[in-house]
Amino acid sequence: MARIHSYVVRYDSGFAPNPFYGYCSLATCKPRIRQTAHVGDWVVGSGSNDRSIRLGGHLVYAMRVTEAMTFDQYCLDPRFESKKPYRSGSRKQSCGDNIYFRAAGGADWQQRDSFHSHPDGSSNSDHVARDTGVNRVLISDDFVYFGGEGPEFPDELKDQQGRHLCKTGIGLTTFSDVQLIANFEKWIRSFGVRGYQSAPFEWLTLRR
Repeated sequence: MARIHSYVVRYDSGFAPNPFYGYCSLATCKPRIRQTAHVGDWVVGSGSNDRSIRLGGHLVYAMRVTEAMTFDQYCLDPRFESKKPYRSGSRKQSCGDNIYFRAAGGADWQQRDSFHSHPDGSSNSDHVARDTGVNRVLISDDFVYFGGEGPEFPDELKDQQGRHLCKTGIGLTTFSDVQLIANFEKWIRSFGVRGYQSAPFEWLTLRR
């Protein structure tokens, strides 16, 4: 049975999730979601209501998990070569999330220069430990990403307990209510679009 994993995207930079090159990937952060989400589940990210953002109640992205793989598999899969970060490139290239690799099975994880590295490009051991503590990457080719220009969630997207689908605080809420999932999928499909639609919130702030 499909479920929905709902959380707040505190830092919408194009890194986690990474919605580029035809796939939405969640390869860093959110270890609970990466560990527990199954193929067929939805991951739904809502905007932060932090006073510097004020996007609470808005959809950032929704991805239906279509694949799950290890960091080793992610690193070696040619489909995701473009998701390896190039920090001197474009904004899209710099926020690549394909950042973990190792010389051989069982060796220590190495980290590419990325959003989770130190400013000088060296490996950040705290992020390495947190990210690789769950050796699992979620992939979707069935997603919609609105970034900083997402629509508001309808009021009626609630489960039988009265919990609204849109997350407003820290942590994770997982829903298994069949009717809620059906209503959510109907809403998502009603936009008639898929894939990347608009820029991450942090990119939009650079234009102001």
